[in-house]
Amino acid sequence: MVVPLFIGMLVNTFFPHLLKIGGFTEALSGTGYPTVLGMYLFTVGTKMTLNAAPRMLKRGFGIMAAKLAVAMGIALFVAHFFNGSMLGFSTLALMVAFSDTNGGMFLALTSVMGDEDDAGTYVPQSIETGPFITMMFLVGAGLANIPWLTMVSVIAPIAAGAVLGNLDNDLRDFFGKHEPVIVPFMAFTLGQNINLNSVVSAGPSGIALGLCVVAITGLVCITADRLLGGSGIAGAAASSTAGNAAAVPAAIALADVSYASVASVATVQVAASVIVTAVLTPVLTSWMFRRVQKRRQLAAAMATATADDLHPNIPHAVA
Repeated sequence: MVVPLFIGMLVNTFFPHLLKIGGFTEALSGTGYPTVLGMYLFTVGTKMTLNAAPRMLKRGFGIMAAKLAVAMGIALFVAHFFNGSMLGFSTLALMVAFSDTNGGMFLALTSVMGDEDDAGTYVPQSIETGPFITMMFLVGAGLANIPWLTMVSVIAPIAAGAVLGNLDNDLRDFFGKHEPVIVPFMAFTLGQNINLNSVVSAGPSGIALGLCVVAITGLVCITADRLLGGSGIAGAAASSTAGNAAAVPAAIALADVSYASVASVATVQVAASVIVTAVLTPVLTSWMFRRVQKRRQLAAAMATATADDLHPNIPHAVA
C-alpha cells in the first residue's frame, strides 16, 4: 500500500497533468480511485465467513469492540473538547488510524506465535476494514452529514462479496487470493489526490500517531483478549493500522465534503501510522508471546512438582 501511495503522490506533486490525457490512462489516475476502492471492498467482503467457531467469534468481536471503543472515545474527546483537532491530529485521522487492524500482519503473527483460534479471531475483526464503520461513527456522533444512500453504496460491494463468498468457497478463495493485486492500484490512484507538501508537515505527527496506536490499542486489546479466555497474543497482534486505512480519509471526504480540507493530511498521518505499526506491532506480539511461553513453562513445572509431591513413588514403581 505505502510504496505505490508515495509514487502516486510524487506524480501528483511534480507532474500533476502527466496522466490526465483521457481514456484508459486517466482512468488509472486519481479519478479512478472510487472504482478501484469498490473492487477492493468487494474482495474484502468475500472473505467474511459465517461459520467460524463461537469461541473465535466471541474473542474476535471482543477485540474488535475494544479497539473501536478506544478509537471512538479518543475521536469524540478531540471533537468535543478541541473542535476536531488536537496537536495536529484531526478527528478523522484518529478514528481511522485507531480503528482498522492490519489483517495480513495479524494473520501472519498469530499463525506463527498463536494457535488456530487466535488466527480465527480475525474473521469478525475484518468488519473494521474500509470506510463503513468510520462513516457510521461520524454520522451517529453527529460529526458528519453523509446521506444514507452513500453509506449503502459503501457497504453494498462488501455485502455482495460476503454473500457470494459464503455461497461458493471457490469464489471466496479466488477473490481472496487476488485481493493483493488490487491494493497497489488503489494506493496509486489515491496518492494522485495528495500533494507531497502536506506529507512534509504531517510526517512527524504521523510517527507519533503510530506510536500511540501501538501503545494504547495494544494494552486495551491484550486486556480484552485475556478477559475473554485468550492468551493476549491475538490482542497484541491487533495493535496495528491497516495499510488500506490510508484510503479511508479520502473516501470519507468523497461522502462529506466538509472533511476535504483535512483528508490529505489525515491520509499521510495514517500512512505513517501504517509504517510505524508495521515495525512495532510484531515487536509487541513477540514480547507477549515470550511472556505466554514463560507462564506456560512455569505452569507445567508447577504441575510436575505437584504430581511428584502427591505420588513420590510412582516413577520408581514404574521403573
